This record gives sequence, structure tokens and C-alpha cells, in this order.
Amino acid sequence: MEGMSTRALPHPVTVGVGPLTIDEVVAVARHDAAVVLDPAALVEVARSREIIESLADDIEPHYGVSTGFGALATRHIPTELRRQLQRSLVRSHAAGSGPEVEREVVRALMLLRISTLATGRTGVREATLAAYVGMLNAGIAPVVHEFGSLGCSGDLAPLSHCALALMGEGFVRDATGERVQAAEALAAAGLTPIELQEKEGLALINGTDGMLGMLCLAIHDLRELLVVADIAAAMSVEGLLGTDDVFAADLHALRPQPGQAVSAANIRKIMTDSAIRASHDVEECPRVQDAYSLRCSPQVAGGVRDTVDHAARVAGWELASAVDNPVVTLDGRVESNGNFHGAPVAYALDFLAIVTADLASISERRTDRFLDKARNHGLPPFLADDPGVDSGHMIAQYTQAAIVSELKRLASPASVDSIPSSAMQEDHVSMGWSAARKLRRSVDGLARVLAVEVLTASRGLQLRAPLTPAPATGAVVEALLAADASRPGTDRWLAPEIDTAYRLVVDGTVRAAAEAHTGPLN
Repeated sequence: MEGMSTRALPHPVTVGVGPLTIDEVVAVARHDAAVVLDPAALVEVARSREIIESLADDIEPHYGVSTGFGALATRHIPTELRRQLQRSLVRSHAAGSGPEVEREVVRALMLLRISTLATGRTGVREATLAAYVGMLNAGIAPVVHEFGSLGCSGDLAPLSHCALALMGEGFVRDATGERVQAAEALAAAGLTPIELQEKEGLALINGTDGMLGMLCLAIHDLRELLVVADIAAAMSVEGLLGTDDVFAADLHALRPQPGQAVSAANIRKIMTDSAIRASHDVEECPRVQDAYSLRCSPQVAGGVRDTVDHAARVAGWELASAVDNPVVTLDGRVESNGNFHGAPVAYALDFLAIVTADLASISERRTDRFLDKARNHGLPPFLADDPGVDSGHMIAQYTQAAIVSELKRLASPASVDSIPSSAMQEDHVSMGWSAARKLRRSVDGLARVLAVEVLTASRGLQLRAPLTPAPATGAVVEALLAADASRPGTDRWLAPEIDTAYRLVVDGTVRAAAEAHTGPLN
């Protein structure tokens, strides 16, 4: 979700000293951190290039150097056509269609291809790698389209559009966001288009970089939203006169799921010193236990946390990879392989879409309880000022429900689908790019669902006056009021308030307001 805040400052990121981290990917992709090449990496790049050049005139076929590609790999390419082979590969594979992909995704994709090139396993020249870094640091983002990748043989079309720009062809967005010819943008940045040599075209397009970049961005954003989900749950439990006894550490220790314990600890901190909670902490309280959507918040959000951690491990392994075909091995062989298959990344992306939908679903259920007179324990129907004349938050919940329904559709896995391509040579593909594209929509939808819950819970807490909320939840209420959202009263145009709440969720304001009283939440 473009725009989600990060706590890390965009210091320069050095490539070639080891695997990139998720935070480094976010810093470059979203916050324009500069990329610096480690000099030691260039030594290995030069060494592997010598190996490729030693094969350039070889009469023996070497895939990607002296043969065609995919189903055309049986065609032996004469020496005089081998550089043309690389140019033709990029031009023909830059075949994307549909809307433009977001700038942060393109930058992540470029960074991750640079990272693989810097391993020295692809056989590109140092000049080609340096030019790619120069294009990224100049803020030039090639125009990449929504459709074109099957998530196997790499994210071919998206990466080809980037390689095309490196050749000075096609369209890009310059640092100001203007759509211009690639040659024009390169010239303005003082860069010279690259004339590809043996193996380089293939090396530039054969990786899982697009889907991996989007996985890294989603993991970062979901970790932020999980904290907001705990804040929203605490506000709802408090506002609906629920109990925080069920979040006790010893209860959660009986089921040692790590994410569950983290979520419960967050909710306990957030509800500390609530006068609303204290008001019904008496023996006469008829409530035996709360509904699942309140009581089981840590179990659901905790399961999401653990799934995100699993996805982060998958991302970490992929960030440590050198994905290309063929590769130059450490002992100098040039070998074909199948490491470009995106299945491991695709599975993680699909798994995240499932848990994102479920986290949104439980949030919507808590919101709905606030609006139902039979279940909200003394609050007006729909939190309306004059029910019947006013509708309150009735349709805000409709908006939530519509988004949750969409998230359930987006949770259908892309990775179970495979369409053969390249005359059946590439007869099983991952669809990882498609999994990543739908996950981005899911993460954005989750942020909007949580925003409606925070907005509704804030209004519910205010309607409990003169009882006061916990300092942390009260601070969130005040942050919304300061932005002119969630104030009880007669009906008014609600869409701007929902948008405001969404902005405060994604820019970190909601989290910061709570943490000013709780300290860091996990």
C-alpha cells in the first residue's frame, strides 16, 4: 500500500555486502534511499563476466549466450548475431499491458535485480550494473504494466520494461513523475544507454524481483497494520463494555502461539487505567464472557502475526538468492537451473491474502456490534444522535462489509493456477506476480476496514461519557477529533471522516497516539 509510513530514515543502502533486508527494500522503494555498490562485489562481477566472454565465441551451445530462449532454445545463434539476440530478447519481452504499476513497486523490482546482478552470478558487465544503479538513483522509474508476468522464468515483462529503459528505449517516469521517453530521461540524468552484450539481456529479466518486492512491501505494511488492529480491538472491547481479563499473560501462556501473546500484551497495555473498564468490573456485572470477535482478538491477530513472520522468512531466503538462468557458479561453471520459478514466493503471498481477509473480517464484526442496539450495551442504535432521523455509522459498516467481501474474493489463491506457455516448454508457472498484485489491494482494504473500526469505536467511547477511556485509547480519540473526525452529533457527510481515519491509520498517527502512553507496541 503506497504511502504506509516507515520508522527508518532512508540512509543509503549498500548492495553486495550480503542480503538486503525488508526495511532496506522499503527505504529504497518508497523513500528514495540511494543505492551504493560494494567495491568487493564488483570484483566478483568482473570475474564472472570473464567467464561469459570466454564462451562468447564458443561453437558449443550455451543457453542465453549462443541459443534462442524458451521453446526456441534449440536454435544455435551465430557469433555475429549474439548481441542482437540480447536486444531482441528485451524488446520482444517488454510486452506488458494494462495500467501502470506503482512507482514504489518498480523501484523495489529494480533494486532487487541490482542485488542479484551484484552477486556476480549473472555474468553482466560492471558498466551495465553501474548504469542500472545510476538509473535507479536518478529517480527514473520505467513504465511497467499490470499484466505480463506469469511468475516463472522471472517476472519477464516487468523486468524487460526496465531493461528496455536501460537501453534508452520505451517510456519512463522521471524523478518528477512526468512520463517521458527513456532516452530523454537518461540524457537529463547524465546517463548513457547501454548496448547489451552476450547474456546481459537475459540476466536483466530473469528473476522473481517484482513479486518479491511486493512481498517485502506487504510484510512491512502488515506489521504496521497489526499494531493498529490491536489498538482498534482494544477500543472496541473497551467501548462495548468488554473485559480485559481474557488477555492475561498466564492465559495465553497456556497456548504458546507467539503472535497471540504479543497481541494480548498489546491490548492489555492499551486498555490500562480505563475508567470505562473499571465501571463494570464488579460482581453484579451480568456478563459471563464476551463475543468471539472481542474475546478472540489476540488469537486471530496473533495468527496473522505468525503468518507474516513466516512470509518474512521466505522473503529473507529469497533476498539472499541469486536468481537467473543460466547462472555462473562459484566454481566457474555456467549452468541452467529452475531457480526462477516463483512458487515459494507465490505461496507466501497467497497465504498473506488469506490472513489479511480474516483480520479485516473480525474487525468488521466488532464494528457491527457497536451499531446493534441489542448488542452494544446501552449505546444508541447505529451510534446515531437521533435514531430514525439520523443513521449514524450505519453505512460506514456497509462500506466495511463491501471491502471485507472483496478481500475474501482476493483471498482465492493465484498460485494454484498455471497456464502453460512458450509452446509447452514453460508448462508450469507460479502466478506469483498476480498473487502480489492482489495482495496489494488486500492490504489497502485492510487499512480502510481498520479505519472504520477506529472511527466507530472512537465515537462509541465518547458516548460513554462521563466515563473516560484509557489514556492510550483516549489519545487516539483526541487524534481523530483534532483531524475533525468521529465527533458525535447529527448526521454529516461521512466519507471525508472515513478518509481522514484511513490517513491517520496509514501515516502512523493512530499508532503514535497510543504509544505515547503505552510505550512501544509490538
